[in-house]
Parts: sequence; C-alpha cells; structure tokens
Amino acid sequence: MAEQDEPQTGKPGTPATAPAVPGLGAKAEAKPASGSLSAAAEAAAAKIEASLVASRAAAAQKSAAKPAAVPQAAAAPAAATKPAASSPAAAPAKPAQAPAAAAKPTVGTAAAPLKPAAKPVAKPKQEEPEEIEDIIAKIPVEPLPETTKVSVSAAPATAAPAPVGDDKTQTLPRPNAAAPGAGTPPETASAIAEARNRVFGAYTPVPEPTPAARERRAAREAALDSKPPLARTLQVLLAIAYPFILLILAIRLIASPIFLWIAYQRPGFPADGFGFTTADRLTYGSYGVDFLNNVADNRYLGELRFPNGNPLFLGTEVQHMADVKNVMSFTYLGGIALGVIAIIALAYLGKRYAGGIRRGLFAGSVVTLALLAGLTTLAILGWDSFFTTFHEIFFAQGNWTFNYSDTLIRLYPPQFWVDAAIGIAGLVVLTALITLMRTWPTAKRREAARLRQEKRVFGL
Repeated sequence: MAEQDEPQTGKPGTPATAPAVPGLGAKAEAKPASGSLSAAAEAAAAKIEASLVASRAAAAQKSAAKPAAVPQAAAAPAAATKPAASSPAAAPAKPAQAPAAAAKPTVGTAAAPLKPAAKPVAKPKQEEPEEIEDIIAKIPVEPLPETTKVSVSAAPATAAPAPVGDDKTQTLPRPNAAAPGAGTPPETASAIAEARNRVFGAYTPVPEPTPAARERRAAREAALDSKPPLARTLQVLLAIAYPFILLILAIRLIASPIFLWIAYQRPGFPADGFGFTTADRLTYGSYGVDFLNNVADNRYLGELRFPNGNPLFLGTEVQHMADVKNVMSFTYLGGIALGVIAIIALAYLGKRYAGGIRRGLFAGSVVTLALLAGLTTLAILGWDSFFTTFHEIFFAQGNWTFNYSDTLIRLYPPQFWVDAAIGIAGLVVLTALITLMRTWPTAKRREAARLRQEKRVFGL
C-alpha cells in the first residue's frame, strides 16, 4: 500500500497516474473526440479504442514473460495513444515486485494498470498532447455514396491543373447531386450572359437567334429603312409650303397699324410736302390698312372726306386699293390652304414617320433662304425695276401709277414700301434661321428619330 500511495504524495508537479478500471478507460479516452464528430468519425474513434485495448492486453501478456521491461513497455503505448492523459512514472526501484503485479489476469476488454514504482529514477520529458483537430485529421473518412464528377478545371485554384488531354476528373461530395445522365449546359453566348445575369442580379434570358428570327429581323430593318410614299409626298409638300406660309404671315404682320406707326415714327422717314402731319398720316393711313383686312366694299374709302368736304381718295385710288385688297384676299386664302396642308402633313408625319417633320421643315427653311436671297439680290440691284415688275404682274390693268399730290403717295411714299419689304424679309429670314437651327440634322437628332421609328415599326 505504501508503494501505491507514493506517487500521489510525491513532488509537486509530478503527474499522478490514476488506475485504469476496465470499462472506464474507453469512455475516458473517447470523451474528448465526441463533441462534434460525425457518425463516421465516431465509428473510427471506436475502432481506435478497440485497437488500444487490444494493444494493452498484448502488452500485459508480454510483460508477464519480461518483468524488467514491463514498466517501460506499458508506459510507451499509454503516452502515444492518450493525448489528454499524463505520462506515467519512470521505472521502479524494486523490479522484483513486478511479476506479482503482472501475474494478475486481464478480464474483459481492458488490461489492469501496472503499479508505479516508489520513486522515479529520472523525470521523463512530458510530451505535449495532440490537438483534437489533428486527431480528426488522422481519422480515415470514406466518401459519401452520392457524388458527382467535376472537371479539374473547376477545382479550386490551389489544386494542380490537369495536363492537357488528360481526362481525369475530381470526385467531390455534393449534397444535391445532379440527375444521372444530365450533361453540362453548352457554353454559348446566351448561356454565359444568363449565368452572369443570375450572379449579378439582373436575370434577362438571351435566347439564341434562330434563322427565322434573323430573317424577320432583316425584314423589319428593311421596312425601317424604307420610305413610305405618302410620307415622302407629305414631306415634300411641307417643304414647299413652308416658304409661302412664312411669306404670307410676314405680309399680314406688316399690313397692320403697328407697322404703320413704326414706319411713321422712324427717324429719317420722309415728311409730306403737301401738309400732312404725322397724326394726319396715322389717321388717314389706318383707313387704308383696315380696308385691306376687312370685308367692306369700296364705299369704306370712297366716302371719306377732308375737313373742307373734298374726297380723301380719288376714284382711281379707291379702285387700286380694291385691286390690292383682292390680291391680299387670294393670298390669305392660299395661305389658309397651305396651312391646312401643312397641318395634315405635320399630323401624319408626327404619327407615322419619325423625323419627317424635321426633314421637311429643314428643307423648307433652306428653300426659303435661297428664294429670299435671290429676290433680295434683284431688289438691291434695281429697286425701281423690281417694283415695276411686281406691279405689272399683279395689276395688269395699269392703274397703279399716281401723282405725288395724290393721297396714296402722300400716305404711302416709296420709302414706306422699301421699309415694308425690309420688314417682310427680316421676319422671314429670322424665322427661317431659327427653324434651320432647330431642325439641323445632327447625329443625335438622327439617332433619336431612328429610335422612335423603330418603336413604331416594332410595335413598342
């Protein structure tokens, strides 16, 4: 009994070896590895446990034949297989008592522990216990039955790439194995785009274009590039009508009391040599402008009188103003007709032919500026001949010549008609230039028109 109690009351720091009881050694050794192992790991641990028990039994039987080597032989397996237990004491000082301890038969699956010696001769170097991860790593684990073959190219980057032409595959366990016979999807452009969209969250299937789809696309492109005859006709009509509409609108703005006031108040406007003041001109001249724009007959001007009772306008003057009124009326009616055509063209082109309005107005602006440049050149080169030719075209009867003492010449001298022509030309040029800049065929505008036309053709 003294030899059994000595290791417990020895030097501090010397580990004590607890006696191993049959049936408890396996539980004590399996406890560290039973925390979070799988069923396969637990089975492997049980196999190790059984092998350890068998080795202890064999060591006990061997110690009966060689009593002197029993303490060391028993200590070595215990230190190598128990990571959490302390190393036993050194060889005992009295080896004669070892046969008595080894003579005890082993019962069951665990061998009886040997009694340590009274005092160790030398303190052995304590081995560090193995970590639980190292023990788990040494346990052989069989692969799960459900596996799938993955190409070596799909393996992690740390794995060595397979040689070219090698058909070796790597077997990796997968919880949800692919159905047998299901091959990998073809690596087409649409499949790659679909996979990329799935990863980045914008899943848009990209179907592969079929020959029929490509033919339909070509037909749509041809229909898109074609120019409908009606749309082209309306576009040309819009380009032709635009200059005349601008000219008629400018004439209507000039033939107004506002321009009459501006002309009489302009510095440098010639005064009347027969006694009309600016107020008299504004009063009497407004009658003539109003007569051109109203629906009254010749009595509107024929019944006007001076303060002394004499008629304001002679009969020839009234007749010429009536002729001017007729020309103005036909001009306004033509402007209304052209305006209706322009509105129809604008409505149709805006609904059925994207970009047609812009192209029609652009061409009309170019035509307007070209015509106006030609007329301006003729007027500058010879105003008198230009004025005479103009009146001969519209007043063939020849009643458009008057004396300087007549009321029409006193109210509307030649300078008045020069200012009116400049005003009409200025309004037309300004409007045409604005339209030209707003409809210039830039790349951005052409692309926007093409996109709108594609939406209409494709029914979007």
